[in-house]
Amino acid sequence: MSKYEAQILHAVDMRGTLSVVELSQMLGVSDQTIRRVTQPLVASGRLDKVHGALVSNRIATDPPYLARMNLNRAAKVAIAKEAAEIIADGASLAIDTGSTSGFIAQALRARKELTVVTNSAFVASTLAIIPGNKVFMAGTQLRDHDGAAFDRSAFDVIERMQVDYALLSASMVDAVKGFLVHEQCEVEIATAMLRNAGKVIMAVDQSKFAPQDRRPAVRQPLLKSGDFVVTDRRPDTAFEGLLKGLELRIAEQG
Repeated sequence: MSKYEAQILHAVDMRGTLSVVELSQMLGVSDQTIRRVTQPLVASGRLDKVHGALVSNRIATDPPYLARMNLNRAAKVAIAKEAAEIIADGASLAIDTGSTSGFIAQALRARKELTVVTNSAFVASTLAIIPGNKVFMAGTQLRDHDGAAFDRSAFDVIERMQVDYALLSASMVDAVKGFLVHEQCEVEIATAMLRNAGKVIMAVDQSKFAPQDRRPAVRQPLLKSGDFVVTDRRPDTAFEGLLKGLELRIAEQG
């Protein structure tokens, strides 16, 4: 595989879809070069082409990270603002790799002197450049579709940290089974974060309370009384039992 082929596949997988112009700007080459390199990738089925844009056909348990950030974007921005209101200057946090957590990291740029541990390269890079922050990147080997680390060193770093808040997310919320994700490694990281946190902030947009075609199968650790759930719409009454004892925060859009 050529250098350009590898770069193009990685970029499209990360973002979900990119135009020829966007790829040429990212790689610093001509549109013609992009078309020449991508033609065999499309022909071999490694990429799809739809209305002139190159589209990832990667099969993954979750869509590529930046593509997920564009899903329900307004809701996630509102949730991020609401969650950031809970966190004061000088707080310490463990932050997971969810797309909503990425928006919360962006909202937390307004806070000062935070101590953050995360296994997300996106979260780490967002908050590390703020003067006064201390950011610890947990892990050394990053997944190519979301820039997250789940190797042994990620757990070692997280388990050594005592934090005020663990900021977690979920792929779906079930009224009986609770907060669900697709992969066991996500649960194990969340458990390590929760174990050393004073409180948990679970951030999920309203779409996660609805049934899904790709139903997650793994349950996040149970929240305790006084932990926070931040969403953008009050959940149906069917979820009252699950949310009992938790502090529900409803974010307003706009």
